[in-house]
Amino acid sequence: MKKLSGYVSIIACLVCFAAFSAQAASAPAVGGQLPDFKLPAPKSSADKSYLGVSGTLFSGPFSIPQIKANVVILQVFSMYCPYCQKDAPHVNSLYNRIENDPALKGKIKLLGVGAGNSEYEVGVFKNKYNVPFPLFPDGDFKIHKLLGEVRTPYFIGVKINPDGSHQVFYSRLGAIEGSEEKFLKEMISLSGLQ
Repeated sequence: MKKLSGYVSIIACLVCFAAFSAQAASAPAVGGQLPDFKLPAPKSSADKSYLGVSGTLFSGPFSIPQIKANVVILQVFSMYCPYCQKDAPHVNSLYNRIENDPALKGKIKLLGVGAGNSEYEVGVFKNKYNVPFPLFPDGDFKIHKLLGEVRTPYFIGVKINPDGSHQVFYSRLGAIEGSEEKFLKEMISLSGLQ
C-alpha cells in the first residue's frame, strides 16, 4: 500500500510539473508581439530623450511600443554572464554605428534589460563597460519570465508601427561577437526599415 501511494504521489508531481511547464512563457515569436510589460522611467534625462519618453506623459513606467522609434533592439543580458561581458564592446559599437548614421539615428533604438540584476548591478555593468544606451533592472525576473526565461545574451528586434502596434521580427540567443555590421544589416532587412 505504501509503495502504491508513493507511486501515486510521484505521478501527481510529474503531472503538476508538466502542466506548469506547459503554461510557462516562451521566447517572443517572430511575427508575434512582446508580452505586456512596463519598464521604469529612466532616471537620466539623456536616456529619456534618447528613448523619446520625456515629458509629463512619461514620468512613470512605459512599454516598448511607446518608444519613439521605428525599430527597437532589446538585449536581455546579465552582469554575471561572461558572454554578455565579452560582447559589451560589440553592442556598444552597434549603438555607435546606429547613432553615427544619419539614415538610422532616431529610427533604431537600443536598450537592455538585466535579467535578475538590481539597479545597482545594472549600474555596475553600465559603468564597467561604458554602455551608452539605456539599461533597465529586472531584479525579480518578472520581465525575464514574461520573455520566456531566455538565456543571455538574447536579442529581440521589434518593429513599431505608426499606429502604435508592434511586431517582433527577430528573436534569438547569441552574442554579436564582432559582426556588428552584419547584425545591423539583418535588423534593417528583417524590419523592412530600408
